[in-house]
Amino acid sequence: MESLPAIFFPILLFYGSNKEPVVVLFCTLWTIHYVNRALVWPNRAKLKNKKIPLIIVVIAMIFNIINSYVNGLWIFELTPRYTNSWFYDLRFIFGMIVFFFGMILNISSDEILFKLRDDGSIDYKIPKGGWFEKVSCPNYLGEIIEWIGWAIATWSLAGLSFAIWTFCNLAPRALSHHRWYQEKFVDYPKERKAVIPYIL
Repeated sequence: MESLPAIFFPILLFYGSNKEPVVVLFCTLWTIHYVNRALVWPNRAKLKNKKIPLIIVVIAMIFNIINSYVNGLWIFELTPRYTNSWFYDLRFIFGMIVFFFGMILNISSDEILFKLRDDGSIDYKIPKGGWFEKVSCPNYLGEIIEWIGWAIATWSLAGLSFAIWTFCNLAPRALSHHRWYQEKFVDYPKERKAVIPYIL
């Protein structure tokens, strides 16, 4: 389900009318994110024996196609602003800083989770290190920040809608994980929040 955006977005670029370097960069970053989600992350997470309800897969596929189309339509067709001058626009520069910070936080937090099982253990453990000292789900926080950066860098309603969707999808999951950790571990850090340091 996560592979669809990695395939569909470059196709939209190929058929789109805008192929300026900044547009190609947007397509590249989008594709890198989804290649990580579709290929790298599942293999590192060792999910071979875990199952997911078919309805979740179908809904995710539908969302990913629509979201890719809406963002692709905006970037590759509807806006005239994405020329070389956009590389020097403060919205693009700040958005890219936010995007890469979120991507690094997301991937580095996933890496901490992967390492919990490196010893072959199947027991659940309290994640420690990095932003896990502040929140239970910094991997989700990283993805939220990533797409906020995308919304700023593209300066689009399509990007904003994706950032809002990401928050609305991942924040409740983070709260659920946080409650599970608190119930599972009596010594779970009391000061740790679910997804936003010091707030939520």
